[in-house]
Amino acid sequence: MALKEVVAKNLRRARHDKRMTQKELADRAGLSSRYIGAIERTDVSASVTVLDQIADALEVEPTELLQRPGRKS
Repeated sequence: MALKEVVAKNLRRARHDKRMTQKELADRAGLSSRYIGAIERTDVSASVTVLDQIADALEVEPTELLQRPGRKS
């Protein structure tokens, strides 16, 4: 699985776990909801700076967004 697919799945899961909409996450992260959606659809690859903003908004460690399924950090 490509890393941007891993990020997309982990982002969507973390956002759902926090019961957040894309708009709410975008507002907290200082990004557009269209950009959040594009990351979740794997249309774009997020920079490490953006991943840090998203992780802060979700109150998770950035590594949670990068962790491949079945692996522990």
